[in-house]
Amino acid sequence: MTAPRTPRKAFGRLSLPERNYVAEALRTETVGGVLLLIAAVAALVWANIPALSDSYESVSHFHFGPEALGLDLSVAHWAADGLLAIFFFVAGIELKRELVAGDLKDPKAAALPVVAALCGMAVPALVYTVTATAGGGSLAGWAVPTATDIAFALAVLAVIGTSLPSALRAFLLTLAVVDDLFAILIIAVFFTDSLNFAALGGAVVGLAVFWLLLRKDVRGWYVYVPLGLVIWGLMYNSGIHATIAGVAIGLMLRCHTREGEQHSPGQHIEHLVRPLSAGLAVPLFALFSAGVAISGGALGDVFTKPETLGVVLGLVAGKTLGIFGGTWLTARFTRASLSDELEWADVFAVAALAGIGFTVSLLIGELAFEGDTAMTGQVKAAVLTGSLIAALLATVLLKVRNAKYRRMTEAEERDEDLSGIPDIYEEDDPAYHLRMAAILEKKAAEHRRLAQEKTQERHGLAEVTGGAGDEGDRPA
Repeated sequence: MTAPRTPRKAFGRLSLPERNYVAEALRTETVGGVLLLIAAVAALVWANIPALSDSYESVSHFHFGPEALGLDLSVAHWAADGLLAIFFFVAGIELKRELVAGDLKDPKAAALPVVAALCGMAVPALVYTVTATAGGGSLAGWAVPTATDIAFALAVLAVIGTSLPSALRAFLLTLAVVDDLFAILIIAVFFTDSLNFAALGGAVVGLAVFWLLLRKDVRGWYVYVPLGLVIWGLMYNSGIHATIAGVAIGLMLRCHTREGEQHSPGQHIEHLVRPLSAGLAVPLFALFSAGVAISGGALGDVFTKPETLGVVLGLVAGKTLGIFGGTWLTARFTRASLSDELEWADVFAVAALAGIGFTVSLLIGELAFEGDTAMTGQVKAAVLTGSLIAALLATVLLKVRNAKYRRMTEAEERDEDLSGIPDIYEEDDPAYHLRMAAILEKKAAEHRRLAQEKTQERHGLAEVTGGAGDEGDRPA
């Protein structure tokens, strides 16, 4: 007889290696997210103070680079095509790791975040399309509200101090990785107008050389960094968005460990590059992309023009309903079930948090309305507005559940035997129970000693008190 199949718990406890990876990745992303918030606020201040706004435009549109190589770009262009290639390089490594060692390795486990991410992109696109069509607006921005900004979302978590359980954090991270993959495909397929086949062929040859060097175990950053820059330059000149080069290179790195290795090359490089991406590349992109003129009239236009209203509704309503609905449908029609520790309200709160679209949404907005400066600025304002509303909504929902999250997190972090590993991961280890027995026996012996001392003190006090009473009863 075979054992009965038990339903797989969605948002259940992570394995210890996966938990440690998620904790390290999110720690860096959270710090980067705070820097992203600071950069976005700085851009808005810089662009909206009358005495400084001209300098913002001058710096953003300042051109530099080798014109002969087709790389005489503005500062804002370098930030979008150059620095974001680092961000997508890290995204490529994350995706590769998820495919070979993470949740996406198991098709059953992958179903939940993949379906949630797909629904979380399809529904916002549908919301935008319906809104724009009803108002007679342009359909060019349908992809703008489809992206989730993991760094910005985690920055919100850091600001409001929510102790989100590791399972929900892992879901948010995996969701964002899958989200990035489809955003990359959207950029590659829908925002490539013309191709320079010679440059594209050169980029493909460069990627082949990169792959061959990796397979031959050739080491040295001085080999790969120059080659990566050449591939990036060729990809840019091919007509395909240059960030695709970063993704392609990231996907090539080996993300499984061999015998004698503590970390795979992909994990090692990701550990080195992630701080550069989260702490420098993305904030600088935000600094030169989020600087839009804000006024009462401009904010009013966000809710009256069909394109901008579609972006706001797509991020706030589309993302939330899409991700929550996709998760519920997966749990309803598969053997997955929600973890006993969580409720559907928790999933809804995380879905609302995923409505924060910033980095990739701003990039897609620039590509969708390229050449229309006025509409590009309005769409950016809509992205900022929609992200802010989603952040406020998620903050309220998460705050309501924060006390329970804190108790769950404390349980996950408890390490009473001081082994460096949370106790919940050692419950099946006999050595753990022996360590706990020794600790408890030591505590019991200490309590017995204290009890004996207190008893002796109490008896001694009684004798002294009794003796004084006898002496007082004697005749004078």
